[in-house]
Amino acid sequence: MTPPVTIVGAGLGGLTLARVLHRHDIPVAVYEAEASAMARTQGGMLDIHDDSGQLALKDAGLFDEFSALIHPGGQASRTLDQHGEVLIEEPDDGTGGRPEVHRGALRGILLDSLPAETIRWGKKLVSVVARGDGRHELTFADGSSVSTELLVGADGAWSKVRPLLSGEMPKYTGTSFIETYLRDADARHRAAAEAVGGGAMFALAPGKGIFAHREPGSVLHAYIALNRSAEWIAAIDFSDVPATTSRIAAEFDGWAPALTALITDTDTPPVLRMLHTLPNDHRWDRVAGVTLLGDAAHLMPPAGEGANLAMLDGAELGKAIAARPDDIEAALATYENAMFSRSGAAAVGAHEILELCLGERAPFSLVEFFSGMRGPKHG
Repeated sequence: MTPPVTIVGAGLGGLTLARVLHRHDIPVAVYEAEASAMARTQGGMLDIHDDSGQLALKDAGLFDEFSALIHPGGQASRTLDQHGEVLIEEPDDGTGGRPEVHRGALRGILLDSLPAETIRWGKKLVSVVARGDGRHELTFADGSSVSTELLVGADGAWSKVRPLLSGEMPKYTGTSFIETYLRDADARHRAAAEAVGGGAMFALAPGKGIFAHREPGSVLHAYIALNRSAEWIAAIDFSDVPATTSRIAAEFDGWAPALTALITDTDTPPVLRMLHTLPNDHRWDRVAGVTLLGDAAHLMPPAGEGANLAMLDGAELGKAIAARPDDIEAALATYENAMFSRSGAAAVGAHEILELCLGERAPFSLVEFFSGMRGPKHG
């Protein structure tokens, strides 16, 4: 009989695993630090790939629910130079295989697919130790604890479960994103809305860029990218919004006002997102009763793969456990071997994409990349 599965983290990967286990009648509990499903805004738009995230949603029995969330036109993309000149544009013709959905809505269908008691909210993991009897003891910030025979760390970049398996810690890449939002953009921020277009926009130069996406409800969601040291970033007081937006905008002096408006006209305080990664070939030796998925296992630069890989990890791990209920160690080994291979390849690709976007040949390096993708599809 399969032992109950304890998952730390109610992100997309952890919830996909819980849903697949639930479909196989395997008992599961998810421990999440947030107080409730509505404790914070759940990110922005995600492109869900037909060879990873969509497969996971099919395994979860939620593909129809996912299809109903797709944002029409959201798969369109354009690359601009710093003057706002469109260098390459790709419309959303519905055949790209990477439709856009909102992260919060996607998480919502996963949560709704699970019995309410599956998620234990307000359980911030403080420590986890091996008991020596094949079980692990988890202690939470509220003073409670639980022991488990089968533990999955789905708890993101700064995973508290990872040290049971690996001594690696995320390292700063030298690139930081500053997140901004412009709301009611078509009425209040028309020039920026026209620059972004109907989907994703990449305005790039060596060492810096403005990434933006149109979300439902006339919202523009932007990430201002800068290749800067941790010390340079630390010198900015992000609690002082006017000073922060002025300091960041100064790095884009001479850029088109329609682009810099995504910095200066933000309707929300700018949020710092320093990019950290684990080694591309991050892996570990098998430790009985424990494994990782998603960013806890393979943190890489954002390139459209993170959420997709996390969900695929969850689905593949769930199926492996269900297929080998009498030999969980073999199931975990099977899952990890496949996961190490695909995540290593994806991490290499993610670093390459970051270089195409912010390297010394930007924006033309990204234009050439998109042109190469376009050619075979339409040839």
